[in-house]
Parts: sequence; structure tokens; C-alpha cells
Amino acid sequence: MTSSTADRLESLDGESAKKGVAVVTGGSAGLGRATVRAFAAAGYDVAVLARGEDGLAGAVADVAGAGRRALGLAVDVADHRAVDAAAAQVEDRMGPIEVWVNNAMTSIFAPFMDTDPEDFERATAVTYFGFVNGTRAALRRMKPRDRGVLVQVGSALAYRGIPLQAAYCGSKHAMVGFTESVITELLHDHSKVRVAMVHMPALNTIQFNWVKSQLPHHPQPVPPIFQPEVGAAAIVRVAEHPRRSTWVGLPTAYTVLGNRVAAPLLDRYLARTGYEGQQSPQDTRPEIGENLYAPVPGDQGAHGDFDYKAHERSPETWLSLHRRSVLGTLAGAAAAVTLLARGRR
Repeated sequence: MTSSTADRLESLDGESAKKGVAVVTGGSAGLGRATVRAFAAAGYDVAVLARGEDGLAGAVADVAGAGRRALGLAVDVADHRAVDAAAAQVEDRMGPIEVWVNNAMTSIFAPFMDTDPEDFERATAVTYFGFVNGTRAALRRMKPRDRGVLVQVGSALAYRGIPLQAAYCGSKHAMVGFTESVITELLHDHSKVRVAMVHMPALNTIQFNWVKSQLPHHPQPVPPIFQPEVGAAAIVRVAEHPRRSTWVGLPTAYTVLGNRVAAPLLDRYLARTGYEGQQSPQDTRPEIGENLYAPVPGDQGAHGDFDYKAHERSPETWLSLHRRSVLGTLAGAAAAVTLLARGRR
């Protein structure tokens, strides 16, 4: 349920939003926190939906520091009534929601047969039904206005399952099928609401410090690893220039395409490498606690433990997101060269 102690509305200048209101679920930490900052920097007012009071306070301060209005609401996205109530509060206090980003997730690192059924169901409730509940709350408000953008934060693991993360991979796969159904229904209704999926590579987020784990070593994202700001920039770009599906980083493209053409080979490869690749024996720092059922105290920010080996840029993603302008520039240059050559002749 929403919490009055986490219900904050702060503004530095009292002005209305330059670009409208963006909602980010799971916005108190990790990729969500980086996304909150990116939307604020781009000129949006931002509502943050998450469970942890400390992280919400930090995210609200980040938005206010960028000169935009911020609202923090303590919400468990597995509770559809709480999510809808939070959406109503956002519109009552900030105005119409123009962008809704479904990002909240949780996970378990363990072999499937070693995972408690209750833990599996909880991870699925947050990571899959969080998308369902957020989508419903957003569309209830966007469809009558016939405008708005819904961004689903996916993963390379939405197309390729890996060992030790059955609940997470299953939830991300389910999100894709669910979202495709919603897209077809909006097209049938001739709705102008846009739905986009942005699929992430491995990111250096706090997730690997508080995920419930039964691994002998510290969990880590499967290298190569990118900083969460790479993903956040892609989310904001897609929100402003929606398209059905975007792959962030070459590793995501390789994973999706590789699974299409050589899934059995990937099965065997991941069986050999997937266990060791998701653990970091060098990282001896203790985890900060499990957030599966309750938030971890403290403001954890956006980054995890792997700054030293995380990439800060993805040129391939930039080219993909700006391909129209790049192609237009190349076409213009080619036309200019052609005209110059004709003039010389």
C-alpha cells in the first residue's frame, strides 16, 4: 500500500513540468534511480514508486536538485490496488502522466529445484505482475486521453534463459508476451498510446548486493557490464521517440539473435559457464541484506560493486537510438557529394 510518510511532493520553483510527468517504478535504486535522474535532467517532473523510504527520499532529492517537481510513494508493485491508488495520487498532485516506466524487479540466485516455492512466487509477483499492474494503472489514465508512452524495461534474459535465475527469466519472458498482447489491443482500438520495450544488457546496479542468493560467492552480472546510466539514457530516448523494441548494447543483440539461430548451442554453453559467470569470488564484501520481501534500509543509489569493470558508454546503442538522424545526415552528405561531382563534370 502507499505510505503517507513516503508521500512527498517537492519543487524548487513551483513551475509546471516542461515535458510532463514521468512515473518510474522501482525508482529508488539501481537502473530505476539512474532513470529518475535522467528524466529529471531531461526536463520532466518525476514520480517515484518503490518500497524503501530512504531510497525514495534520495530519489526525490535528486529530482528536486535538477529543478523539477518530485513525488515519492512507497508502493509494492505486486499489489494492484496500491499501484492504481499511487497513479491516482500522482495525477491528483502532479498532473497527467505522460510517461510510465515499468522497471521494478527482484530476483533469486539459486538453482530452480533449490528455490523455495514462496520465494519463486514472490519474485514473479514483483517482476512480472509489477509490469501487469503498472500497465493497467497507466492505461486507465492514458487511453481516455488518447496519448502517453508506456516503457517496459526488459532484458536480454527476456529472450534467453540462463541458469540460477529461473524466476527472473520467466518473468521477463512473460512480460514480452503480455506486452505484445497489449500492443495489438491498442492497435485494434486505434489508440495513440505508445508502448515500447527496452531490453537491457548486464548492468552494474545495487541488485547484486541485495538479491536473495544461495550462491557460494557474491553475485555479479554476466560480463560485459554497463553502467546503469547507459540503460537510463536509452529509456528516456525511447520515451521521447517510441519504438516497439530496443536492444541496449551489442551483448543484448548477440544474446537475442544467437538464441534465435543456435539455442541448443547456447544451452550447452550456459550450462558450462553460467554458474561461474554469475559469481565474483574477488568481491568479498558482504551483501547488504535481502530485499525480496522487505526493502533494505538506507539510500543505496544507482551503482553496484562493479564500477571498476563497467562500461560507461555504448556507441552501438547510441547509433541505434539515433539511426534516423544518422541516416539522414549520411544521405544528405551523399547527395551533396553527388551534386558536387556533377558540377565538376
